[in-house]
Amino acid sequence: MGILPAEIGRIVGNVMQIGLRTVLPPRCGGCGAVTDTVHAVCADCWIGLRFISDPLCACCGYPFELAAEDNAGDGILCGECLRKKPAFDRARAALVYDDASRDYLLRFKHGDRTDLTPLLSRWLVQAGRDFWADADIILPVPLHRTRLLMRRYNQSGLLAASLSRHTGIGWHGTVLRRLRKTRSLGGLGPSSRKREVGGAFGVDDRIAQRIGLSGARVVLIDDVLTTGATANACARILKRAGAMHVDVITVARVVR
Repeated sequence: MGILPAEIGRIVGNVMQIGLRTVLPPRCGGCGAVTDTVHAVCADCWIGLRFISDPLCACCGYPFELAAEDNAGDGILCGECLRKKPAFDRARAALVYDDASRDYLLRFKHGDRTDLTPLLSRWLVQAGRDFWADADIILPVPLHRTRLLMRRYNQSGLLAASLSRHTGIGWHGTVLRRLRKTRSLGGLGPSSRKREVGGAFGVDDRIAQRIGLSGARVVLIDDVLTTGATANACARILKRAGAMHVDVITVARVVR
């Protein structure tokens, strides 16, 4: 039996990959040092990253300092979620937002380092491992059109597309829209952030009907979770449009 065309394609693709790695060896997503595998970080950079793991708040994903004995922490909420439950149902983040993770995100968002997308999305796949089995659609937090023109890409959209390829769950980039340009939320307190994003988001009803948003379980993608103002604003408008459940996954989150 001869070699099938599909097998020939795979062989040629593998040879090309080997050639590319010889000419352009894979490099660490952090410091740029040559690594053994693509879309990875070296040992030194890995040590500097603070990944979030159990135990954590069952709702917002805030990490607890002390591990609960005999899984007593399962389903436990943090003080903030006990005082007022967020508009979203659950949130998880891959990393603690600190100097190390901030460097990755700044290069990804503002430094045209879209090549970091596979690395960051792989971390998001793991962070949201409890979400994928029941999810219906992945949606990115949108940028306002003026900011999108300046930046040329929506970093959350790149992550959503990559996560869709990883998980097999469909994604959509325009059903959730930013209706007005908001100022940067950096340096603003919780109440100011909430006011700034109030009324900033909307849903395109025509697209929502076409993709079946009503009754859907949505996974919302963003880069950083700080106070949750943006995630809450998006979750409210999505549920108002008929979404049944909204989970949030971010690359990093602020831990105070």
